Amino acid sequence: MGSSISSPRRANQRRSPRRESRGHSAPEPPSGANERWLYGRHAVAAALANPERRWRRLAVLAGQENEAQRLVANAVAERRGAAATALTVLERDAFETLLPIDAVHQGIALEVEPLPTANLDELLCELETVSGKAVVVALDQVSDPQNVGAVLRSAAAFGARAVLITAHGAPPVTGALAKAASGAVDRIPLIRVVNLARALAELKRNGFWVCGLDETAEHQLSNIDLGPRAVLVLGSEGSGMRRLVRERCDYLARLPTSPRQPALNVSNAAAVALYELARRTAAD
Repeated sequence: MGSSISSPRRANQRRSPRRESRGHSAPEPPSGANERWLYGRHAVAAALANPERRWRRLAVLAGQENEAQRLVANAVAERRGAAATALTVLERDAFETLLPIDAVHQGIALEVEPLPTANLDELLCELETVSGKAVVVALDQVSDPQNVGAVLRSAAAFGARAVLITAHGAPPVTGALAKAASGAVDRIPLIRVVNLARALAELKRNGFWVCGLDETAEHQLSNIDLGPRAVLVLGSEGSGMRRLVRERCDYLARLPTSPRQPALNVSNAAAVALYELARRTAAD
């Protein structure tokens, strides 16, 4: 591995953390009827274990009553509604009418209220009291819910602090997204921002170095020193990062892929990059 690359600003300019409220965060898009339901064992269990979550009803297929009763008994999330309706056992046809067609539900689904809106300013305030490494992932116009969910899953697995998405073009938190996230929706903040370029500038003012992943970049991610606070930016698979977002990056880096197949799916690229940063942290 080559020596780490440092920007001239890193040697000559120290950034002092500060927090400013600029209204970068945006509310969750309105949910449709099917978006009230989370499904799959990991997504449901994580929601019930989240004290910030509010839930109404747990629906299961016949034969899964014992597991469902344990989940309800151990739930930390706040229950809304009468206790008698907390658990509903349904036949398959009735159960599947609650969910999108072809949902991989594993026979369990949870009717929930949306999580409180995550806010960039609150994240920065929280990080003011935290020492050590802090990684944030930013997705520029990534619109596929499976990809966003998979990125959330990797971010939670490798200890990232949050995932930022754009208010326009990014998907709402549907059951499909939550299923792909395998419980990470309830473990790591998903923050919607009105203007991603301005949000990156705010993170930079608070001591973060921003690195955009680009398969054509000169240097590999493993050769760049991002310091203790880093933002990984990934663009959409079609057009990549937009110009203003790209200009906010302190570095551009590529992953060590083969020239014959240089591009990865955005969620796979996020997983590899997050692993690299976690590996480096463990080695320090």
